[in-house]
Amino acid sequence: MTPVRKHTILRRVKDITLSATLGLALLNGTAVLQSCGSSNDSETEQTDGAVSSERFGKGVRTYITETSPGNFKITDETEVDPKQAGAIVNYADGHRDTLSVEAARRLVQSDPSTSQYFNNPSGYHHSSGLSNVLLWGSLGYMLGRSNNSGFANEHRYRSGVYSNPQTFQRANSIGSNVNNSRISRPSGGRSGFFGGGRSRGFSS
Repeated sequence: MTPVRKHTILRRVKDITLSATLGLALLNGTAVLQSCGSSNDSETEQTDGAVSSERFGKGVRTYITETSPGNFKITDETEVDPKQAGAIVNYADGHRDTLSVEAARRLVQSDPSTSQYFNNPSGYHHSSGLSNVLLWGSLGYMLGRSNNSGFANEHRYRSGVYSNPQTFQRANSIGSNVNNSRISRPSGGRSGFFGGGRSRGFSS
């Protein structure tokens, strides 16, 4: 039997220990990377479910007044940063609501009076309810309304949701600026390196 020197045994033990340590470090590194990747993918999926497939370089804040029970008109619009976009609604009973873009989008896409527009524009019937005013004001572009100017009733519907011709005329340039600032998001919904952040509402 060939004798094994003591320092040779120690060197082998050190080699085994070093290999095991490196192996664990590599495994841990892989786990961390997978964890980060999963976190980012999850956040992107949640974000994609909460926002539109398009982003905008400019936004609009819409002021709406209930002129009589169930009837609403846009009294003013101002161009703002997209993060400050949304609607301020003054009701006939005196209370006031502030709607973020996300809240307004959920309303127009779920309300029976406006949801049909997204599936069958030609079969849509306009009314003076809140969801219709949100859809046909300048904010409507940010809520998913088509920018197809060929829609037969677009001008009539748009002009009808404003309190007077002067407000409508002023809002036209704002709506045009918002519509022209559309930024289509990449396929899959990601924007930027780790995907788009959540869009937040604004406070009045």
